[in-house]
Amino acid sequence: MQYDFSQITDATDLRSIPAGVYPLRVREVREGKARDGSARWSLRLEVAEGELAGRHAAWDSLTWSERGVHRVRTVLAALGFQVDGTLAVEPAELVGRCATVELVEETWEDPQRGIRRDQLTVPYRGWSALAEARDSTECPAEATAGVEALEPF
Repeated sequence: MQYDFSQITDATDLRSIPAGVYPLRVREVREGKARDGSARWSLRLEVAEGELAGRHAAWDSLTWSERGVHRVRTVLAALGFQVDGTLAVEPAELVGRCATVELVEETWEDPQRGIRRDQLTVPYRGWSALAEARDSTECPAEATAGVEALEPF
């Protein structure tokens, strides 16, 4: 067998759904540290309803730095938290909450290793509350069936 591999790139496609706006549920929260040393919560998001319900959508991060707390406030508000004053919140409290989230395509390239990764990402202002007809803390029933809290890594 002879094959010309010169046109094949080392690309990984991590997209399991098309880009768009979806009702998404926080499936998991992983705690970590940002480059500046501040706390970072990585959120694993999954589709909450429709024919794609239960599918992985994207990862997004909340960085608890002076610069990042503006976005943290927006995301927490979209998830139904009261952010008008002081709020004490733990990562596990985000699990199971839903919001409307915009997903856009992103390509990440590592030129040193020749690797390309296609994935979905959430823009800075990509979070909003679910339709006013329902509470952001209540995900659609099909998204919560059989869901249990995951242990952090």
